[in-house]
Amino acid sequence: MARPQKEPLRTLTPSERHEMQALARSRSAPADRISRAKAILAVADGATFGQAAVVAGRQRRQSVADLVRRFNREGMSAIDGHHGGAPAIVYGPQEQARILTEFARTPDREQDQTATWSLTTLQRALRRAPDGLPAVSTYVIFQVLHQAGYTWQQNRTWCQTGTVQRKRKEGVVTVTDPDATAKRGQSRPPTP
Repeated sequence: MARPQKEPLRTLTPSERHEMQALARSRSAPADRISRAKAILAVADGATFGQAAVVAGRQRRQSVADLVRRFNREGMSAIDGHHGGAPAIVYGPQEQARILTEFARTPDREQDQTATWSLTTLQRALRRAPDGLPAVSTYVIFQVLHQAGYTWQQNRTWCQTGTVQRKRKEGVVTVTDPDATAKRGQSRPPTP
């Protein structure tokens, strides 16, 4: 005999049921959301928490009970899940805006020692600035840029391979490596 449920699932609205059925059949949605939708649908169709856990591919009925409790309070947002337990974000909107402002600035070749921003050079500039962020990491910078809609590979400018500018007595000289194309090939033969 199944244990009595302390907090049974509330009745699903037709739109919630339709959305969850579509999510449970989805092949492209995140697996955790599909699992949560299957568990809620199983409980709504009369399954016990233990049976719903088996249907959803979970190990414990308590996880389904927690999901039902959260669904009763929050509705469909409970299907999306919560913060995964990583440390909380310490950089708020002002710090994130400061990172984006520095990123939007064109780097000064003399002061920043670069013509284009990389995560490391941007970190160095932010740490050096008087109104900067003295302990910012490249990971935080990457996260802020990613959340702002930047894809790093598409937004950076690339230098021509094999051509470099060197400082000599007579001034800045462009040096070209004639073997640059050959050096870009495979460094060794592929492993069979």
